[in-house]
Amino acid sequence: MTISSLLPTLTPVKQLVQTLQGNGFAVVSAEDVAQIAGVPLNELLELNQFWEGLPRDPYLKDGGRYRFRRHASYEIKNGALTMVPHRAHWQSLDYNALHGGIERWFEPSQAQLTSKPAWQSILLGLARTLNGVKPVTTWFVEAHQFRIDTTDGIGRPTPEGAHRDGVDFVAVFLLNRVGIKGGETRIFEAGGSAGLRFTLTQPWSLLLMNDEKMIHESTPIQPLGPHGYRDTLVLTFRSNGFQDSPDRSQQ
Repeated sequence: MTISSLLPTLTPVKQLVQTLQGNGFAVVSAEDVAQIAGVPLNELLELNQFWEGLPRDPYLKDGGRYRFRRHASYEIKNGALTMVPHRAHWQSLDYNALHGGIERWFEPSQAQLTSKPAWQSILLGLARTLNGVKPVTTWFVEAHQFRIDTTDGIGRPTPEGAHRDGVDFVAVFLLNRVGIKGGETRIFEAGGSAGLRFTLTQPWSLLLMNDEKMIHESTPIQPLGPHGYRDTLVLTFRSNGFQDSPDRSQQ
């Protein structure tokens, strides 16, 4: 297996569609993320406050206490954003061998966050970009607020290991790193052996991936001080409906 540890090449907005089509992924600076959203970067940075006080993830099968999260779901149809009624997050065992096959009901994202124009703009801006790669009428979007902390000495951003999410595209935004080491991002070609590893450090920098082409994971984090943590926002875009439990579809 070939793994490169070089710093990733940042992709400017004007080359983003072409890079996604060719490479299956792109790393984007915070300044260009703000350009995609069409808002000043400081308005995105102001959203970081909503990562404080996230509820603990009650579904971790390794017994860990290191992950906190909230969840929201949307439909983006013909450029219009609609939040759908709160729903469970579900993945098949094919995509998540550790936590798949069960409905996970996370607490909803805060109304104060989801009503912010900057929040809505980042969702719509990414949808516009992805339509340049794969034109669709409706994107089914799930938004996940994550905090991984080091209360117990180690935190695991991806306890399920290297994986795909069963969607069309995955967007991983690094919002903050405080008092930690680790948290290296690793991505691999789903159909090959080439890989790339790097560490996102700039608040609101972005890793954008074609989920059909790329497998991804993040390495564990360890504390450098009394309270270390890593905040991320993960958005998934799917063109053929939300992933739902088969039991739900039979109701």
